[in-house]
Amino acid sequence: MLPSIEERIARELGAHIAQIAAAVRLLDEGATVPFIARYRKEATGGLDDTQLRTLEERLTYLRELEERRAAVLASIAEQGKLTDVLQAEIEAADTKQRLEDLYLPYKPKRRTKAQIAREAGLEPLALALLADPGLTPEAEAAGYVDADKGIADVKAALDGARQILMERFAEDAELVGKLRRHLQDYGMLVSTLQDGKEAEGQKFRDWFAYSEAIREVPSHRALAMFRGRNEGILRLELKLPEDLQETAAAGKAANACEGMVASHWGIRDGGRPGDRWLLDTVRWTWRVKLSLAMELELFNALFERAEDEAIRVFGANLKDLLLAAPAGPKAVIGLDPGIRTGVKVAVVDRTGKLLDTATVYPHEPRNDWEGALRTLAILADRHKAELIAIGNGTASRETDKLAAELIRRFPEAGLSKVVVSEAGASVYSASEFAAREFPELDVSLRGAVSIARRLQDPLAELVKIEPKAIGVGQYQHDVSQSKLAHGLDAMVEDCVNAVGVDLNTASAPLLARVSGLNTSLAANIVSWRDQHGAFPDRETLKEVPRLGAKTFEQAAGFLRIQGGDNPLDASSVHPEAYPVVERILTETGLPVKGVIGNTDVLRRLDAKKFTDERFGLPTVQDILRELEKPGRDPRPEFRTAHFKDGVEDLKDLQPGMMLEGTVTNVTNFGAFVDIGVHQDGLVHVSALSNKFVKDPREVVKAGDIVRVKVLEVDIARKRIALTMRMSDEARPQTAGAAARPSRNARAAQPAKPAGGAMAEALARALRR
Repeated sequence: MLPSIEERIARELGAHIAQIAAAVRLLDEGATVPFIARYRKEATGGLDDTQLRTLEERLTYLRELEERRAAVLASIAEQGKLTDVLQAEIEAADTKQRLEDLYLPYKPKRRTKAQIAREAGLEPLALALLADPGLTPEAEAAGYVDADKGIADVKAALDGARQILMERFAEDAELVGKLRRHLQDYGMLVSTLQDGKEAEGQKFRDWFAYSEAIREVPSHRALAMFRGRNEGILRLELKLPEDLQETAAAGKAANACEGMVASHWGIRDGGRPGDRWLLDTVRWTWRVKLSLAMELELFNALFERAEDEAIRVFGANLKDLLLAAPAGPKAVIGLDPGIRTGVKVAVVDRTGKLLDTATVYPHEPRNDWEGALRTLAILADRHKAELIAIGNGTASRETDKLAAELIRRFPEAGLSKVVVSEAGASVYSASEFAAREFPELDVSLRGAVSIARRLQDPLAELVKIEPKAIGVGQYQHDVSQSKLAHGLDAMVEDCVNAVGVDLNTASAPLLARVSGLNTSLAANIVSWRDQHGAFPDRETLKEVPRLGAKTFEQAAGFLRIQGGDNPLDASSVHPEAYPVVERILTETGLPVKGVIGNTDVLRRLDAKKFTDERFGLPTVQDILRELEKPGRDPRPEFRTAHFKDGVEDLKDLQPGMMLEGTVTNVTNFGAFVDIGVHQDGLVHVSALSNKFVKDPREVVKAGDIVRVKVLEVDIARKRIALTMRMSDEARPQTAGAAARPSRNARAAQPAKPAGGAMAEALARALRR
């Protein structure tokens, strides 16, 4: 009998059962992960959001397992075939796979050849031949020939007996488990080119003749090969090492798995009359029943592992992007670069409100450079703009030059320019939310607004975009979109609640990500705010339609009110804990404003003195830290990369160049870096450091500024090989040569990663 679900999860997480039981109870009551992690530390023993997300996932899996177990037991019992031994095995099954292995012989199925043979009375023949290889198969089968039962001759009788044994062999749970483990340990994933697909499938050429142990295939390589198979370019097969060598001599098991089937059933070549027939039955069982089924199962398992890893990588990069440092409340000119269609311009004030728009045409075919400069200068002066945000898409470098010229000619404006990621801006522009916000504004101009706002606050702007459209993953289009959405939504929720949200300025999409809230409640909050003005305190939230006590409990601590009636409302101290603050004020004899930020007073206090039955030491310590620096933003300060003048396109790159760039995407095989040429370069994992690197995120993360060296440029394939080890020697490239990244990097080109540099000038602007 298995331990309880709580016990199993506790063992997996290395936690106490009481911690897990408390967390499960809170989740079942509707509490969110951010709320539990932040405000219920006493109950869970301080489980963090990562542990709680894992707990939540395992809880769902194990509960589904228990539901399936009950259904399997009921089904077998209904058939009258549930023995004590079988029931014990089913109750001990600790995975869905093991449970299905045990259920397979009893699972209702279509009439099989084996079932038809049993109905014809051939089961005694099959069991007799299995039990006694000394019997001569043809002689024994002769007694079962019966035309009325569809058994026309000896061959038909033996074929039917073989079908019965094949089904029995293939449905033995212990044998199937052993075969699965052997294939997991020794199976080889073999990729070959489909006939006639060489020209069409050049992007998959690294996999035209490729093999690797299935247990060692990393996520990105697996997804690349599966994509090639789905596009009809590659053929994937699961083989054993001996399958890749000469075929075994006739009369012997062709591979280890056939030998395992034979051994499990006591079948061997002893020179007896029935041995050859039984060994042929084993071979047919493996090749017809087990081999293809095992291949499908292990390929599915490999895909699921690769999928989970791809989603994890996407989530980690998304977190870095969402938690990128904000420029803060500055008036910004947003430029969405374009060539023939012009550069779209949008000016937003310090709160993100749209003030003005325009379209300028500094590039081909109009080349109205001077007119563009005049327009931008007028807008900057009219709206007292401090920053220029430039999208990093097509014509970004050309537009960056325009902004630089504007700053040079009008130094009195005090402008600074910043290149930002425009990933997902077009998705936002065409969204329902953008249409409601700017119904009269052209879609392309909405993109410029988004670019300007994401400089002010990346988190607040990016939450308006479907997470998977931000494009910082590897092969995100190849994985389950529902699973991807679930994982990324959880990451967005954690990021939003880690930072906190200004109740009086946040958009509906941002509010919808707050713990306990949803799209409908967020809309109600904005509607109340529009009708009644700013919320004076957190308590007033309770006046919002359909926002009940439970929702208030979940959300209030993550919502901030700046300059409200209660200074504590600007902090992460939950309203339920305000009585603890009152005791602190009584102890110090100071008003709340005299305590907030007063490090000397707060650090002299003994946290244990303010605990009670409801609020333990972890909560009181959190409160004291928050009072010291109320509403502190966990996001870092800006750092930025300087792009090298004259390096604007792939053709401008030369092996050996030293450049600065911004990490835009981190995958398992390395990091992509924006060096200002409209195509991110790859620093392979082996080139990230002089030390061995297992996980690239140990060295870099999205948004980091790094110094790189150009190793090789492949203009035809639009690939740039970079290194962060300055001692690495560049590989001189001959005309027309194609750079070939190291093996781990060779795969179908990943989706274009998001990214963009943040200008050093921004730091100067912030200091001003």
